[in-house]
Amino acid sequence: MKTTVTITVLFLAITFKSFSQNIHQKIDSILKVTHQKNPNISISLGLVKDNQLYFKAYGNLSRISDQKVDENSLFEIASITKIITANLIAQAQLEQKLKITDFIDDYLPNAYQLNKNLQQKIKISDLASHQSGLPDIDFRSLIMANSQQPTDAVNQETLSKIINNCNELIDFGNYRYSTIGYILLGQILETVYKKTYPEILNENLIQPLKLTSTYSTDFNVDNKVQGYNSEGGTQELFNWGITGPAGLVKSNTLDMVTYLKIVLNQKSRLGKAAILCEKIKYNKDGRQLGLGLNIIKYKKNTVFLKTGDVLGQSSIIAYDREHKWGLVFFLNQRNHSLRQELFKNIFEIIKTK
Repeated sequence: MKTTVTITVLFLAITFKSFSQNIHQKIDSILKVTHQKNPNISISLGLVKDNQLYFKAYGNLSRISDQKVDENSLFEIASITKIITANLIAQAQLEQKLKITDFIDDYLPNAYQLNKNLQQKIKISDLASHQSGLPDIDFRSLIMANSQQPTDAVNQETLSKIINNCNELIDFGNYRYSTIGYILLGQILETVYKKTYPEILNENLIQPLKLTSTYSTDFNVDNKVQGYNSEGGTQELFNWGITGPAGLVKSNTLDMVTYLKIVLNQKSRLGKAAILCEKIKYNKDGRQLGLGLNIIKYKKNTVFLKTGDVLGQSSIIAYDREHKWGLVFFLNQRNHSLRQELFKNIFEIIKTK
């Protein structure tokens, strides 16, 4: 009997290993073909499946460098920052520092004076699910003024003017992607913790997960990847500033897969916060959103997903809690169509049939 059990366990272990290797080989094949078709674009991918980690990368740190990209290479995670900010908000609820159903009025810095029409109307969850109705920053004008560092021009005065001059929420309760909503969430975190966002990020994410290459303010490292805009011109990584909680964190695939691994552990603090973020807060016209997360349902699969695009890089992070996998990859060029194509092809491999 004991021998039979031992043989069965060994067989299952070998089968699982072969299955995992098959997935890895297929993903590697997709990445290799993608890079052959786009030799100037570097790709770094990380996958966690059934608690096992896998990394693969193609390309160099820049088009004039011989140093290869790997899981330690630093990228801009762009708007993936938003799911980190949302998770920190959920952690604050777990600590009873706020409730996501609270109105934002009492949590905002004194620089904001909400118009009477806006008072006791916008909830924290509205900011996090892009349905607050607040006007947003005019990034088109900022890019025209400074294409390398457009966010440098945004300060507290800029934000106060936008919020304090708003007297009507023209599309409250409807989806409209919002950068300013996540900047406000970052400031709400600073209010309840009485610390700066980088300090909160460090104490509630970087230190507990022992992340070694996730940065906010200081990211002057040797293995930083050069970004390129959609036309192929060089693009600087954005400086840290007041818009940081919406999209300015820098990291690598190793740290982000470590993040995903802990998110998939529903007993962890981060996992419990992620489960709060996964609850549907917006459900209209075929679009479902949690806190910072797009919710994609396909047959047996429920995928929580966030994309990121800055002027010089594109990224995506996705996971399926039920089927125990998580994926992240970075491109060192702004190319959302290639990102979407790559994710679609990889999803075909790892999804549950």
